[in-house]
Amino acid sequence: MTAPAQGWHARLAELGIRLPAVAAPVAAYVPAVRTGSLVFTSGQLPFVDGGLRRTGKVGGSVDVEAAAADAKVCALNGLAAIDDLVGLDSVARVVRVVGYVASAEGFTGQPRVVNGASEFLGKVFGEAGQHARSAIGVAELPLGAPVEVELTVELS
Repeated sequence: MTAPAQGWHARLAELGIRLPAVAAPVAAYVPAVRTGSLVFTSGQLPFVDGGLRRTGKVGGSVDVEAAAADAKVCALNGLAAIDDLVGLDSVARVVRVVGYVASAEGFTGQPRVVNGASEFLGKVFGEAGQHARSAIGVAELPLGAPVEVELTVELS
């Protein structure tokens, strides 16, 4: 799917999705940066209304389905950061997604967790949402979050 005639905001509305406010940085960085025709987001945590949805490690106190839902929230927060910087309707395609999963010892299902972000982006952007991706297991994430997601998009 190329950008709908009405734009990506209209596509979100069609799906019943509203962009949240941009999550305030928790350290010394900005939510998104543009260079040339690319926008890179900082790592987005699963913040909803200013707080984390949950804390913990996936494969421990957080199950895969809950973590995948958190990854979707991270991607939505990334779209909000992009929208705030350049306007979501200027996005031509999603280029890359990087997902970090706070993993309990022995947990190897990181790709299933990050699918929450990837599938959400596919639903929003269609073919333009197909992207390269990494799903990385880590010992800890900021504030005890179970997942963190970075997006890279190309602008039209």
